[in-house]
Amino acid sequence: MKAILVKDGKGPIENLYLGEADKPSPGPGQVLVKVKAFGLNRMDILQREGRYPLPPGASTILGVEFSGTVAQVGHAVDEWHEGDEVLGLTSGGAYAEYVVAPYRNIIKKPAHLSWVEAASIPEVLLTAFQALVVLAEVKKGDDVLVHAGASGVGIAAIQLARAYGANTVTATASSREKLDMLLGLPSGPTHAVNYTTEDFAEHVKKTTGGKGVDVIIDFVGQSHWNKNIDALAYDGRMTMLAMLSGAEVPKVNLMPILYKRLRIQGSTLRARSEDYQAELIARFKREAFDHITSSSGDGSIRTYIHKVYPWTEIQEAHREMEANKNSGKIMVEVV
Repeated sequence: MKAILVKDGKGPIENLYLGEADKPSPGPGQVLVKVKAFGLNRMDILQREGRYPLPPGASTILGVEFSGTVAQVGHAVDEWHEGDEVLGLTSGGAYAEYVVAPYRNIIKKPAHLSWVEAASIPEVLLTAFQALVVLAEVKKGDDVLVHAGASGVGIAAIQLARAYGANTVTATASSREKLDMLLGLPSGPTHAVNYTTEDFAEHVKKTTGGKGVDVIIDFVGQSHWNKNIDALAYDGRMTMLAMLSGAEVPKVNLMPILYKRLRIQGSTLRARSEDYQAELIARFKREAFDHITSSSGDGSIRTYIHKVYPWTEIQEAHREMEANKNSGKIMVEVV
């Protein structure tokens, strides 16, 4: 089969190429899907560079989210049949004509979503759902702060916070253009802050009457750490999803964590067990999936696509992500 491969196993963008790879076969409890579209994620860049440890048994081919049609099912799989239109999550291998995934990681594609829109859902919305709903336990009336607000996961987290009844949702981003885009979304943030020119901790304390936020979803790490701790209210919860600015904070005062009773948790999804992922997906389907529509639909949660590339232009797609130009998901079609 054709697949996007990395010359020498790792390297710069220029090492990405469309080549030939062995077609996978579904094992017991697995489904083989003929891929129509797949999404780009930051972990793909890290993996391409050789800086992302793969979960045991994962394909070395990039990509974790996809949409397509079921081509074959493994032993003891009764839920899915050849020709079913689906979207799904896998531990690797989505940058290819065919991908294998656990049968419980597959969701029926709604007719109102395109292949690209469907493929944009699994990684970002499940990551946001896990971070915000499962771990941070967002509830009605909470004040929420979402960093990297214009990223795919950021937009998903903002909309989920609104859907779960947050009192205020503040998003941070690095440019006026991104903030304006976010504030223009039907279920976008109630407030937005340019973190390069404003102190987001002071901003959220003003908008919450001095209380601070109950929940923070952070991707940035080092540069935001002290302000995040300052921004959190008593009994605040912070889920950390990435360390884009670095992982080491030179000087940390631990006392606020103690006296404010803060709960800080790191989170990953790709390395989780199949059972964990299946339970997460089942809960996501029960609580959120039916509310998702395209950006032109009327759902409380909508898919927002920044740009779609044919897979023959995979280098340009990675270049766009590395440049941090996107507001929404960068997607790729298998053509």
